[in-house]
Amino acid sequence: MRYDAAIFDLDGLLLDTERLAITAGYRALADLGLPKTDGLFEGLVGKDNATGARALLSHYGEDFPIERFGSRWDGLFFAALEEGIPLRPGATELLDRLEALGLPRAVATSSQRKSADHKLSKTGLHRYFGAVVTVNCVTRPKPAPDPYLLAAKRLGQRAERCIAFEDSDTGAAAARAAGMVVVQVPDMQVTDGRHAHHLAESLLEGAHAAGLI
Repeated sequence: MRYDAAIFDLDGLLLDTERLAITAGYRALADLGLPKTDGLFEGLVGKDNATGARALLSHYGEDFPIERFGSRWDGLFFAALEEGIPLRPGATELLDRLEALGLPRAVATSSQRKSADHKLSKTGLHRYFGAVVTVNCVTRPKPAPDPYLLAAKRLGQRAERCIAFEDSDTGAAAARAAGMVVVQVPDMQVTDGRHAHHLAESLLEGAHAAGLI
């Protein structure tokens, strides 16, 4: 087989959660009486919480109530998740096929551990993965290669023998820097795919293009 392992981002790639997060973010602004800037939260896709917080403070100023906002945003987002977490098209089909092939699989996400574990458990996707690397596991989050390098290490595989699936430019840059073959399936961001080896409209299309299935 061409690859020894497959490593996946989570939100926006396997889970259709980015829209829920963006909607919750704009609602949190409104609840706190803060002005809305179109495209603000779309630009945070693929970034970890700390990077997102810095972006909000830079945009709104240092007096932005980041803790109150973050608490409200999290509350609204988790409430939305409890109503159901939709999967991206082809997610379970691809994972089932890789499981049948016996190919090791891991998640490398910018989500916090508690959030990632909850989403994986609630959707039943946890059973597909031998390792889950979250932002809590690394000192340098995406776009640094550290999450992908650690995921490969935890699977006992060399990074250059892994294929990575991402939706965002931030994540694709991280996987590319780790030396992996990168399949990018955009969700909320328009991209030219500069960090990807294969730019695809769906997970299954990307897997075929990369010779994985």
